[in-house]
Amino acid sequence: MKDAAKIMHLDPNVEEILSHPQRIVEVSIPIKMDNGSTRVFRGFRVQHNNSRGPYKGGIRFHPEVDMEEVKALATWMTIKCAVVGIPLGGGKGGIIVDVKELSEAELERLSRTYARAIAPFIGPKKDIPAPDVYTNPQIMAWIADEFSKLQGENALGVVTGKPLEVGGSAGRSDATSQGGIYVLQQVCEMQGLDPHKTTVVVQGFGNAGSYAAKMLHEQGFKVIGVSDSRGGIYCKDGVDPEATHSCKLDKGSVVECTSVGGGDCKVVTNEELLELECDVLFLSAMENQVTADNADRIKAKMILELANGPTTPDADEILDKKGVMIVPDILANAGGVTVSYFELVQNEMNFYWGEEEIQERLKKIMVDAWENVHQLSKKHNCTLRQAAYIAALKRLQETILARGTC
Repeated sequence: MKDAAKIMHLDPNVEEILSHPQRIVEVSIPIKMDNGSTRVFRGFRVQHNNSRGPYKGGIRFHPEVDMEEVKALATWMTIKCAVVGIPLGGGKGGIIVDVKELSEAELERLSRTYARAIAPFIGPKKDIPAPDVYTNPQIMAWIADEFSKLQGENALGVVTGKPLEVGGSAGRSDATSQGGIYVLQQVCEMQGLDPHKTTVVVQGFGNAGSYAAKMLHEQGFKVIGVSDSRGGIYCKDGVDPEATHSCKLDKGSVVECTSVGGGDCKVVTNEELLELECDVLFLSAMENQVTADNADRIKAKMILELANGPTTPDADEILDKKGVMIVPDILANAGGVTVSYFELVQNEMNFYWGEEEIQERLKKIMVDAWENVHQLSKKHNCTLRQAAYIAALKRLQETILARGTC
């Protein structure tokens, strides 16, 4: 962000405001476990900036959640919403927990108690959480239900990413992937790339990665490798993403799925998968996957970040010198928060759009955001990441100055 601020001559008062979250909430969450004991979990909610609209951002349940991570992710959300021009700010939340150790009943009690603990600080016009790592539509439904009970009325818009039966939006489950694909289509058109002659590797075969692989395959791209936390598979003739996803659900990991991969396939490590020769590398796993230690060995011609922060700043510099185009996370994965915004709007109107209308609106926003970022990159002779930050900071500066916040 500092590079972009310097390039665009960001007002130093605005930069100072954006360098600090507006509110930090930490809560203790006592839960009665199934065996009768009580455990106390630590939970967080960070509200970074709401100049452009209510705070917006996911909740992650993960054993390595910490306050500094949540603060960084909340800042990213402020920037991401501003990149695509939706009227929301940035927030993020989390609980330090390994959900694999909980029963479904314990998970529900944890979700509802967390909702009660942060209820004074959230709401459709205040702060709207959403799913993130190890949270899902069911958890959002529990939170919406608990919050509605506290309010004495239906307030389903308190969270997004809910099941369709509880006020969710069509197109939300694959929105992050779909938004990234819309941007990739623009890049391919700009560079004259034929999808049928373009090879892709997808790191991370969870929700975003599996949807992305399936969409890429349907559009003619050759997906030659996919991976999850246990490792990956490389298929020189192309992976069958749908069959591989079904196999993973059945056997637990893609490394067990070489027989359904789609031809001559072999198991590779996560490190080897990142270093496969390909045209496009989708980073759809966790933060800090491409670093100064492995950036020199990356052979992809382009990287598209569906995960948050998968490329470190040091790696960014190395890849830029190598001529690798990086479509940054704050643009590439903004389809998720965009359709979350659509969900909020539909909840508030109590009027719901169909899949086709959702896709039309999402595509327009993602294409417009890409064109803006691309033009700023050419104007300032900078990377796409720097240009995306410039796009966001410009909008934030205009709003903050107009409101007289500084």
